[in-house]
Amino acid sequence: MALEKAKKHLEKFGLEDRIHIFEVSTATVELAAQAVGCEPARIAKTLSFERDGGCVLIVCAGDVKIDNRKFKDAFHTKAKMLSPDCAEELTGHRVGGVCPFGVPDTAMVCLDESLRRFDVVYPAAGTDNTAVRLTLAELERATGGEWVDVCRSTQA
Repeated sequence: MALEKAKKHLEKFGLEDRIHIFEVSTATVELAAQAVGCEPARIAKTLSFERDGGCVLIVCAGDVKIDNRKFKDAFHTKAKMLSPDCAEELTGHRVGGVCPFGVPDTAMVCLDESLRRFDVVYPAAGTDNTAVRLTLAELERATGGEWVDVCRSTQA
């Protein structure tokens, strides 16, 4: 069902043929990178946070994490990730396959600046065994996402 929602959403932009379905799990950045055959940083992970009774989805590079101060400055609230049950309820996708495609209108989608260093990235497509090959321009167009700077590198 979640894959179908994501696919239907991507069809509006002529991008449904970019979905790859794997025989292995893509539920983590590392697993997705192995399945796709790319560096982990190019996996565009979607993190879901509480926001005003709804949620905000932050699509960011696979090698970064949320910077709590930047998040609070941007959204005027503490960064609190959704529980797996809430994530599925508010995004329509289960943890491991959360993506910015086919989500309810109440879900705000934001693209983190950490993605800008890549020409191509790989977000999930609603399930824990999918990835979508998209350029940044295609990702921006397909999500309507607002650009934010709320992450920091995990590298020392």
